[in-house]
Amino acid sequence: MTKDIIVEAKTDIQDLRALLDEHQAKSTGILDIDDVLAQVYKKLESSHNPEAVINRLVNYIRSIALADHLRFPENQEELIIDLSVIGQKAGLNGLYMADFSDKSQFYSYVEEMPRHN
Repeated sequence: MTKDIIVEAKTDIQDLRALLDEHQAKSTGILDIDDVLAQVYKKLESSHNPEAVINRLVNYIRSIALADHLRFPENQEELIIDLSVIGQKAGLNGLYMADFSDKSQFYSYVEEMPRHN
């Protein structure tokens, strides 16, 4: 992944987080998505396969949106689509044996995941 694509992905993540902060109803799903966006943003440059991370991120967002019946406004949806285009470069390897709804896939063993009640 070139530096330009990492910058583009980080910009999309930042913009999406800002738009989610404006979201009226802060459901558990929205809070979880925001946590994962922050985690991916932080680790994207040090990742060995950033495309696969972005691919898993988009699949996670879609999975949580489906489970929590979330609908994204057009501006948020466009950013998610932009991220999915970047994630498509991972090919099938980004999808193999993935549990899309598992937030822990974005955290290392020593990091504590935020919990939302």
